[in-house]
Amino acid sequence: MKHGKKYVEAASKIDKATLYDTADAIKLVKESAVAKFDETVECHIRTGCDGRHADQQIRGAVVLPHGTGKSVRVLVFAKGDKADEATAAGAEFVGGEELIPKIQNENWFEFDVVVATPDMMGVVGRLGRVLGPKGLMPNPKAGTVTMDVTKAVSDIKAGKIEYRLDKSNIIHVPIGKASFSEDQLAENFQTLIDAINKVKPSTLKGQYMKSVVLTSTMGPGVKLNVSKFSN
Repeated sequence: MKHGKKYVEAASKIDKATLYDTADAIKLVKESAVAKFDETVECHIRTGCDGRHADQQIRGAVVLPHGTGKSVRVLVFAKGDKADEATAAGAEFVGGEELIPKIQNENWFEFDVVVATPDMMGVVGRLGRVLGPKGLMPNPKAGTVTMDVTKAVSDIKAGKIEYRLDKSNIIHVPIGKASFSEDQLAENFQTLIDAINKVKPSTLKGQYMKSVVLTSTMGPGVKLNVSKFSN
């Protein structure tokens, strides 16, 4: 893949052999975000876990103190009072059974996160095949299957992100935008790292965080010194 002049210039400032401290890494990522749009700053954590073992699967959610900089559209499956609560909390879409054909047949996906009350999971379960592959299936561990729809919607709107291992045992999450200040990105990053450290599987032998890379949407990756923040 051929990179543009700006990318090459930005990449030249980053030493691939160096493991940077958080502050330096964030500074470099911000400097190398030279696209014409406000790039997302992403964190990629390669773990020593083996997701094939149930006790080493990592999944959860954390509210970033400064949000992600992205406005998130929320769909809530609920009925009665809970549906009213979801609407009042700011959910863009609220409904039940009637949304199934819209999603299944009309390929309607104008939402970023799905929340459901436990009594609606029977209905939502029928969408497993379409929501699952897109990572949109509500999950109790991520706080998206809950009776407290007000908190769920408020947290998501405030900047809650989900993290989980992919097939290569890597966690990929956004931690903000390139327009954020260095302090905001550092606080978001630290909040994420603390959350990941808390869910370290007790059965894991060997190193937990093998590598951590920060990058912007179009920019080069910057490797961090994991010994500073993995426990």
